[in-house]
Amino acid sequence: MDHERNRGAAGIREALEQAQAHLSHPHRTRVRHHNHMAVPWHEVIDCDDMLAVDADIDDKSSIICRAGLLKLAGGTGSWRVRDCMNKIAEVLGVTISVAVSLTTIECTCIDGHRSFSEVLSLPTTGVNTERIWLMEQFVREAQADGHTWTVAEFHDRMDAIERKPGRYAPWKVGLASAAACCAFVFLLGGGPIEMGCAFVGAGLGNYVRRILLDCRLTHFVSIGIAVAVACLVYLGCLSVLSLAVPGALEHEAGYIGAMLFVIPGFPLITSGLDIAKLDFRSGIERLSYAVAVIIVAALVAWLVAMTVELHPDEFADQGLTAPVLFFLRLLASFVGVFGFSMMFNSPMRMAATAGAVGAIANTLRLSLVDFAAMPPEAAAFAGALVAGLLASAAGTRTTFPRISITVPSIVIMVPGLYMYRAVYYMGMFEVLDAMEWIMRAVMIILFLPMGLALARAITDPEWRYCS
Repeated sequence: MDHERNRGAAGIREALEQAQAHLSHPHRTRVRHHNHMAVPWHEVIDCDDMLAVDADIDDKSSIICRAGLLKLAGGTGSWRVRDCMNKIAEVLGVTISVAVSLTTIECTCIDGHRSFSEVLSLPTTGVNTERIWLMEQFVREAQADGHTWTVAEFHDRMDAIERKPGRYAPWKVGLASAAACCAFVFLLGGGPIEMGCAFVGAGLGNYVRRILLDCRLTHFVSIGIAVAVACLVYLGCLSVLSLAVPGALEHEAGYIGAMLFVIPGFPLITSGLDIAKLDFRSGIERLSYAVAVIIVAALVAWLVAMTVELHPDEFADQGLTAPVLFFLRLLASFVGVFGFSMMFNSPMRMAATAGAVGAIANTLRLSLVDFAAMPPEAAAFAGALVAGLLASAAGTRTTFPRISITVPSIVIMVPGLYMYRAVYYMGMFEVLDAMEWIMRAVMIILFLPMGLALARAITDPEWRYCS
C-alpha cells in the first residue's frame, strides 16, 4: 500500500512539473494527443509476483488479451489469434469468449462464477511474420511451463517480443521490394528494360514508404506517396535510359510492376481464410482494408499515368524457349517470394523456405496456363493448393508458422496487374474493359484462399472441424 501511495505521489509531482514547464514556455508547440493510448501492462496488474494460475481474473485476462493482441499485430488471421488466446487460457484455468477483427479484440474471461471483459485495439495494422513465429514459440513454452510463471514473468516475456525491432533496415526492405518487383515484372512478361526500371522505382518507392511509416505518417498517405514515387522514378529511369537506348520509352508498361510492392497480399488471403472459418467480422474488415489499399494505390498510379501519359500496354514477347522460360520462372518466383518475405520481416531461413515453396507453386501455375491451356483462375487454385500442401510438409521439418510460408508464397500470384488495369480503364470511362479486368481479378483472388483452405483442411484436423 505504501509503495502504491508513493508511486501515485510521484506521478502527481511529475504531472505538476510538466504543467509548470509548459506554462513557463507559452510559445511552446502544442502537445499532440494520441488517438490510441498505450496500455501500461505492468501498472494495471495487481498480483505481479503471484503465480499466474493463482492470480485474480483481471490479471489472467490481461495476460490472455495481450498475447492475442501481439499475435494480431503480426497480421495473422482471427483463427490463429483465437487459438493463441485459447491455449493461454487453458494454461491459466479459465474459459474465454473472443471476437477478433482487423485491429480489435473483445474478450470475456470466465472463472467459475466470475467474469471479466476487455476491449483492446491496435493503432494500425501491418505484417510481421517473425512476431507471429515468436508468439507461437511463446505459446508452446507457456503450455509446457506456464503454470510455474508469475504474472510479471508472462508480461516480461511478452515485453521482449513486443520490443524486438524489425530485422531489416529501411534500405534493406527497399532492396527486397526492388528484387521482388523486378521478378514480378518478368513473370508478367516484361523484359530487361522494364525489369531494371521497376527495380529502381520499387526500391525507392518502398524505401520512402518505410521511412514514412516509421515516422508514424497516416497509413494511406504513406501508400499514396510511395506509389507516386515509384511510378515517377520508373519514368525517370526510362527517360535516362532512352538517351542511350533508342526506343526505351516504348517500354512504359512496366511502371505497373514498380508499384506492386503495395499489394496487400496478407490481408487479402487471410480475409478468405477467416471467412472460410465463419469469422465474417474479421474476414470482411480485412477484405475492406485490402480493397481500400488497392484503390488508393491504383488511383494514385492512374493520376500519375494521366499526368505523364503512361499507358498499361501489353508486354512485348521475349521469344524465350520453353525450357529457358521454365527455369527463369522458377528463379524469378523464388526471388519474388523471398523479397516479399523480407518485406514481411521474415528471418532469412523462413524467407528461403517460403521462396522454395513459392517457386514450385507459382511455376506450376504459369505452366498450367501456358502448356495445359488451363484457365488462369483454375491454375491459381491449383497453385495455392500445392503451396498449402508444400507448406504443411515444410512445417513438419521446421517450427515456422504455416501462414508465414503459405501467404508469401502466393502473394506473387495476386493479380495486381489486373486490379490496376481495372481502375485505369474505369478512370478512362471504358466500362467494358474495366469490368472485364475486375472480374478476372476477382475470380483469381477468390480461388487463392480457396486453394489454401482446402490444403489446410486436408492436412490439419484442428482446422478441418468446427470445435
